[in-house]
Amino acid sequence: MTAGPAGDERPLVVVLGASGFIGSPLTRALAARPVRLRLVARRETPVPDGARAETEVRTADLSAPGAVAEAVRGADAVFHLVAATEAGWRVTEDDTAAERLNVGLVHDLAAALAADRRPGAPGPVVVFPSTTTHLGADPGARVDPAGVKSPYVRQKLLAEHVLARASAEGVLRGVSLGLPTVFGHGPDTTAPDRGVVAAMTRRALAGEPLTVWGDGSVRRDLVHVDDVVAALLAAHDHADRLAGTHWEIGTGTGVTLLSLFTGIAEAVAARTGEPAVPVVTVAPPDHADPADAEDVVVDPEPFHRVTGWRARVGLAEALGRTAGALAP
Repeated sequence: MTAGPAGDERPLVVVLGASGFIGSPLTRALAARPVRLRLVARRETPVPDGARAETEVRTADLSAPGAVAEAVRGADAVFHLVAATEAGWRVTEDDTAAERLNVGLVHDLAAALAADRRPGAPGPVVVFPSTTTHLGADPGARVDPAGVKSPYVRQKLLAEHVLARASAEGVLRGVSLGLPTVFGHGPDTTAPDRGVVAAMTRRALAGEPLTVWGDGSVRRDLVHVDDVVAALLAAHDHADRLAGTHWEIGTGTGVTLLSLFTGIAEAVAARTGEPAVPVVTVAPPDHADPADAEDVVVDPEPFHRVTGWRARVGLAEALGRTAGALAP
């Protein structure tokens, strides 16, 4: 643990990407803890009301040389939430800017923590939200990035490998969490849509039909952002048992996209009092990612056995809350 100003022994927790979709609610949760909190993002992050933590806010372009090292200096724990999100998770093979954010910053983080390492002290905890790259594999299994078709998934997997190597070398204690479809609503509902649930909710609120690719039979495991925050905190709190490994986070239940979109239409109708918009099936577009046609249903039991975490927010309740938050 790093002593703070005037010998303050509270741990220093750094959130990279603190103003984002997951970073904002995570920041509110961490601010209630007795820690020193450093919030780093491209845009300024508001300090939560009633914060118990001593909170420092920094604005930075973390892709700039040396920016990550400066942001995490002295950290006891880092939540690394920075990712290329301008186009969601649709990354092309030649998108070097996305690769820099998704992979390069993790290299920078590992190098910075190695340089800042304190003799005899355990490596800082690093919690890294990743994606569902290890479906069906045991915790700790390694997946070859070369065999992954989706550029975004491949980049996340490469980043996981960087953290796993650094964990094995004792530089840090890295915990990678495989997240399926994350949804819900953050404090800034004017921000660009994050994910299919928000996008389709906005369409339904505008009275537009909801289009599902193919026959809508593809299944997805959906986890609410509030449950993701709880999982991130659990990963931090149990890092000694989780470090160096990939763990899947989700509900363990698959929902077809057709039934999901129907549920969104019904949730919006209940909110507006108007008839539910139609849900129609269409052919997948040319830009569809190979992962679009794959079922994603995770097994959260290994993570539950270590941490006690389970998803708590039900889908119907969450769709209603999302409709309420996004309604004019």
